[in-house]
Amino acid sequence: MDRRQRAKELRRNMTDAEHRLWYHLRAHRLGGKFRRQQPLGRYIVDFVHLGARLVVEADGGQHNGSDRDAARDAWLQANGYRVLRFWNNEILQDTDAVLETILGAVAERQGRE
Repeated sequence: MDRRQRAKELRRNMTDAEHRLWYHLRAHRLGGKFRRQQPLGRYIVDFVHLGARLVVEADGGQHNGSDRDAARDAWLQANGYRVLRFWNNEILQDTDAVLETILGAVAERQGRE
């Protein structure tokens, strides 16, 4: 399966945390346009704000200490992206704090341009 097909599949099968985050990120609700399950290079990121070059990842337990995530983050950072990672339980239990962090990062990244 190619990356575009895989991204479509991931969009159809989002986790509860991804659904909650997407509700707040879509439709320019949080300082610009975010895309979900977006291919970047050889990776598919959960959410990305291309203008601010900001990637937001919603992580479950399988990501704890993942070497693959570290390599992926290094590639994204080397290509000018800032990566924010939040645990699913953070997104579900403290949504406002997560959104404040994302909003601050978008404002900071857009302020540089």
